[in-house]
Amino acid sequence: MQSNNKIQHKKQSGMYDFWIQFRRNKLAVIGLFIIIFFITLAILSGVIYDYDDITRNHISNAFLKPMSVGIIEDENLVKSEHVYILGADNFGRDILGRIVYGTRISIIIGFVTVSIAIAIGGTLGAIAGYYGGIIEVLIMRLADILLAIPNILFALAIVAALGPSFKNLLIAIAITAIPTYIRIVRASVLTVKDQEFIEAAKAIGANDFRIILFHVIPNCLAPIIIQATLGVAQSILSATSLSFLGLGIQPPTPEWGNMLSESRPYLTLAPHTLILPGLAIMIVILAFNLAGDGIRDALDPKLRR
Repeated sequence: MQSNNKIQHKKQSGMYDFWIQFRRNKLAVIGLFIIIFFITLAILSGVIYDYDDITRNHISNAFLKPMSVGIIEDENLVKSEHVYILGADNFGRDILGRIVYGTRISIIIGFVTVSIAIAIGGTLGAIAGYYGGIIEVLIMRLADILLAIPNILFALAIVAALGPSFKNLLIAIAITAIPTYIRIVRASVLTVKDQEFIEAAKAIGANDFRIILFHVIPNCLAPIIIQATLGVAQSILSATSLSFLGLGIQPPTPEWGNMLSESRPYLTLAPHTLILPGLAIMIVILAFNLAGDGIRDALDPKLRR
């Protein structure tokens, strides 16, 4: 019982030390709060806005400027006033509402694709690093081949082959991220697998699966967490890029990339239709990058100030 209490105390102490180190980086803390804000916005998007209202066209309100009032009709042709806080796009749709719903899609894409990449890439990297030999050679050469292809081009090829859809977009972005996690996990496993606690686990009869799952991978989490934080930002950027090119989320579904694509011809006429979604993309990606830098500094003793 005493042993369990000591382990729990060490875990709590480790988390506390991490938070102390993390909060010293003010920009990282700001990034974390921005991420929390956008995640909350994504969760509550269905409560804040009605999906039908932001996908239905209201041509008479096209290109309204921010804080303008327009007249909209619901499915029963009932007219009502609506305040366009951030203005309206070329179809008279509420830009703020579309950005809010776009937040949900972008956050889902970021976290789901990174989770898939970690699950597959982490498993392959752990196997390559732990067993070595011909298995390692095959896995690492496959990773090298995939890394030799620029991510956006690889994702474009996958989506073009499978067809533009939300599911295919997830598959394409996840596949392009897998090689990075293979290399990171493999390098971490190589530094861990010959340590004494691994030898002790082998001596008491633990099988390879148990050793990798409960002893090797937990000691490789720091670089995985850092890369995952930065990887979410990269996944969101890849998704918006593909949607901007017409191979991602298809209109009228609100997504930041296709919002930019639809507003591009009207840059001089209504610049807010292009600038505001672009700002949302920039702020979210910057927040994840700042938080990732803070996590890296907090987890790496060499970088602690």
